[in-house]
Amino acid sequence: MTIQWQGVFPAVTTKLKPDFTLDLDAIRAGLERLVENGVAGVVMMGMVGENAQLSADEKLTVLRTAKETLKGRVPLVSGLGETSTEKAVAYARQAEDIGVDGLMVFPGLTYKSDARETIRFYKDVARASKLEILLYNNPRGYGVDLTPDVVAELMDEPTIVALKEESYDTTRVTDLISRFGDRLNVVCGVDDLILESAALGVKAWVSGMANALPRESVALLDLAVKGDFVRARELYAALTPLFHLDTVVKLVQHIKLAEHIITGSAETVKPPRLNLEGPEREQTIAITKKTLADLKALGA
Repeated sequence: MTIQWQGVFPAVTTKLKPDFTLDLDAIRAGLERLVENGVAGVVMMGMVGENAQLSADEKLTVLRTAKETLKGRVPLVSGLGETSTEKAVAYARQAEDIGVDGLMVFPGLTYKSDARETIRFYKDVARASKLEILLYNNPRGYGVDLTPDVVAELMDEPTIVALKEESYDTTRVTDLISRFGDRLNVVCGVDDLILESAALGVKAWVSGMANALPRESVALLDLAVKGDFVRARELYAALTPLFHLDTVVKLVQHIKLAEHIITGSAETVKPPRLNLEGPEREQTIAITKKTLADLKALGA
């Protein structure tokens, strides 16, 4: 499947049982809910899917489960986060064998590569399979910045077709679109910058909080892409307090808790993460409930 990089692609939470093993039934149910609410595709095992905390077997099980559940209704993208090029190449090939449609590729984990090393890493991964690749630029989180000059060195790899922009600098959106045009799909990776990014020309969004509110997230991006910024701003104002929780260190816990409040799914996270407690937990509950009330008032 050729991925049309337009619409909302939730970075899907990986549902877990109380003993931290995979809850496959809950994963299936979560995917069905996302598809029913109009998402354009899904990204399994990004940061929100706790990629680095899953074993190699667990990752492949999640992909097989997603493949069987989606049945080609929307594109299936897998996060790829590994500590070495060898492991990244192997994973790309395994994902291709399972039948996923694309890879969202993190920089090599645990090591802050320089530009030359970063370029070589991404080229090696790109050449390992025929899968479409979404570059993941999150310099705050991983210490590696895919600047426009670095990206230019990757454009001779035909499978590199998109970039998830998470530098928190919206000028990058304009720089990337101006420089690469239709050659590179620029994808918003920050929930509380989606309206700003869409105003600059972005049409796709990898979202964490779309797990909790997929229908509303789809509606927001649709309004923005159509240029209806009056209604988009109203909806964005209601959603932004919750979206802010996608930008902090404990985003996984916040997103799973919001999803638990709205859908009843378990909020369990893999250690060393721990479920939220005390004032931190109460604040997220309050924000989620207020967001729901504000959306109801809007008729959203």
